[in-house]
Amino acid sequence: MKETASLFRLLGVEARIGIIELLKEGRKAVSTLAEVLGISQSAISQHLRILKAAGLVRDERQGQWVYYRLNEERLEACREQANEVCSCGCRCDEPRLGQAGLPEGREALETYRRKLEEELRRVEERLKALEGG
Repeated sequence: MKETASLFRLLGVEARIGIIELLKEGRKAVSTLAEVLGISQSAISQHLRILKAAGLVRDERQGQWVYYRLNEERLEACREQANEVCSCGCRCDEPRLGQAGLPEGREALETYRRKLEEELRRVEERLKALEGG
């Protein structure tokens, strides 16, 4: 429970959420993050230090520049940890599954399809970005 509380404290800072959102688009330098978020580079660096210590971001040096990117595995583990807080235990991010292992009911299936299509779109965008185009 202390680990979950620490996670919420860590993510309870608007600037850190902004950094995570921007890093979802791909790796970025401190200067880019500062410019987009309207925060000083030193403040961004402090937030990145905290996010890095938590394992949520990784850095890579290229010459004199340091680029930051998300540690997606750790971010997913945090999402799962946060889901445990749901008081009803419903795992509300997951549809109720029927015998075939698919969501039950037309509306649930349509919602599930849209969620999968959105995920596929994000994967395709990331692949395209990795290919440089």
